[in-house]
Amino acid sequence: MTFLSPIETIPRIAKHLNQSKAEEILDWAQKTFGKKLIFATSMGAEDQILTHLLASIFSDIRIFTLDTGRLFQETYSLIQQTEDRYKLKIEIFCPDSEKLESMVNTHGINLFYKSTKMRKFCCGIRKIEPLKRALSGTDAWICGLRKNQSATRQNLSSVEWDIENGLTKINPLWNWLDQQVWDYIKTHDIPFNPLHDKGFLSIGCSCCTRPVGPGESLRDGRWWWEEHEKKECGLHH
Repeated sequence: MTFLSPIETIPRIAKHLNQSKAEEILDWAQKTFGKKLIFATSMGAEDQILTHLLASIFSDIRIFTLDTGRLFQETYSLIQQTEDRYKLKIEIFCPDSEKLESMVNTHGINLFYKSTKMRKFCCGIRKIEPLKRALSGTDAWICGLRKNQSATRQNLSSVEWDIENGLTKINPLWNWLDQQVWDYIKTHDIPFNPLHDKGFLSIGCSCCTRPVGPGESLRDGRWWWEEHEKKECGLHH
């Protein structure tokens, strides 16, 4: 019997699921991975849609978010609002306190403005390490990534093999356009971050996020002092 690696099998699965609706992709994910499946939400517009769908389809799927320690108050409020609306618990993963203290005391509280290297180091402590703890013991994770979010995501598919974490990554909204996202949110009265109405298209840490102006792209509001091709924190490759 020939064994096929995930790198070989997942493109075949993706080719089929790329023709499916978000609900169908989520249904496939739950049936395939069961309790080894987890959903990572950043509390963004796309993730709020997925939370809405998951809450209506499944009763016990794990949902988590990363609290970097520097999020907007609006984001913290949305976490509570979402839990109350959908009667669910969002697991919170925080940075390791000792590593965080060491980084800040060695490199400064705003080290991320110094260089891309320092910014990625900060993301590593505040995001990557907590993410790996969150994904421990799972076989697949659901994300709210979309193709048109940035130039680095143009090759996105409904299902991918996450080499970095050794897991299957599922992107149910991979081909949704901006208008689809907001039409769905309005139609279903889904709670969303009020910062979106103030020009914040992509919301992360308060120190690394700003509203975008006319003609600017979604990712122009994140790490605006860096070159476009470097604008990923490491959570997604």
